[in-house]
Amino acid sequence: MACAITNPRNGKKNIFLFYPNLVGYSRVVLAIASLYYMPLHPRTCSLLYSASCLLDALDGIAARHFNQETKFGRVLDVVTDRCTTSCLLVFLASGLISLDLASHYMYMYATLSMGESGQSHKNVHKSRSWKVLFTFCALNELFFIALYLLSFSSPYLSPTLLQTPDNPASLPVGTPEALDCSMLFTSPWSAGAMEYARANKMDSTVPWILAVISFPIMAGKQIINVIQLVKASRWLAEGDIEERRARALKGQ
Repeated sequence: MACAITNPRNGKKNIFLFYPNLVGYSRVVLAIASLYYMPLHPRTCSLLYSASCLLDALDGIAARHFNQETKFGRVLDVVTDRCTTSCLLVFLASGLISLDLASHYMYMYATLSMGESGQSHKNVHKSRSWKVLFTFCALNELFFIALYLLSFSSPYLSPTLLQTPDNPASLPVGTPEALDCSMLFTSPWSAGAMEYARANKMDSTVPWILAVISFPIMAGKQIINVIQLVKASRWLAEGDIEERRARALKGQ
């Protein structure tokens, strides 16, 4: 039996306090915290970001267990997913942001506007396991987290983070440059300067392993985004055709 949280004034269920939505709010808090630490605290940021991603599976489990699936919850989940991933992509590169946002927004809009209240981007056929979906999404996010960590630790990706008029050319790939913190921070003993120096002493071995393992899944996810965008576009076009046809019949 589902656990219902009701408003004592009118006895109606308060969907904003449903358990999966509470999990969603926690994801938002963790995501905001990870963004705060993103510029100079790679370890803390990665931990908070990963926790937010892991909770992405818990809200679906809670929704099914307590029978508390709602449109608000679906939209909250999609918006949180897209905002967190987009912010991480902004830090790395902006090339995949448009595809990620467009495909998920159009697919969600299509499912809601076409009246399929029981549809969402997380609904899977009975022959497919939600565990497979979670693993697929988790490895996709893992690739971006690994790439983020490599931006702090790998000289192959960041041979030099700053160019000066005296040294306009980057150092050879694989040769890290010891930057003068005074060029970035007024005080070399400031919290920012010390954290910057600590962050760039990270070992890049584990992030490279994670990036190589998760890259095929990430590439496949982008292909799925394209397919999802095309599918949603056709779905909306079919809906427009049916709507125009219905209007024409009424006008006769």
